[in-house]
Formats: sequence, C-alpha cells, structure tokens
Amino acid sequence: MYLHLGSNVVVPQGDILGIFDLDNTTASRITREFLASAEVLGRVVSVGEDLPKSFLLCRDKTGKETVYLSQLSPATLIKRVESGSFEAY
Repeated sequence: MYLHLGSNVVVPQGDILGIFDLDNTTASRITREFLASAEVLGRVVSVGEDLPKSFLLCRDKTGKETVYLSQLSPATLIKRVESGSFEAY
C-alpha cells in the first residue's frame, strides 16, 4: 500500500518513519539543522509547487533516507494513514 503525498508522488507505507508539521518542528534548531543537512546531501524531495505544510521522513529497503516536503497538512496525511485510505498505484 502507498500513501499519496500530492503531485503524483507516492511512498510505500512501510517506508514512512514519521510525518511532521513543518511550522511546529522547524522552531527547533536541531530540526532545522537536520533538514539543512538532508538538503545538502540531496535527500529532500519537494512535492508540488505550493508552500509545504509537512515533511515525511522515509527510509527505503536499502536504508537510504529521504525527506519529502508536502503541501498537504500533517493531519490530512495522518488521517489517510489511520483510515487505511492508501492509494494503490
């Protein structure tokens, strides 16, 4: 099963480590440093052109971590996960 993040981007449910509110978490210096480091390493994928509201930390089967910036709110993404309304592609 897959979670649709917007703009035709989907991630496997099992790869998701966390869904975070971008406004609340970037108040922390540690989170800002983590996101900046991920950007430098080329591990940030921006989903869509709109201002991002959330970010997801994912790890694939090879152990590679990717940060996805989504314009969808964390509440919407979490609701999709909890309701099992994953989109199959």
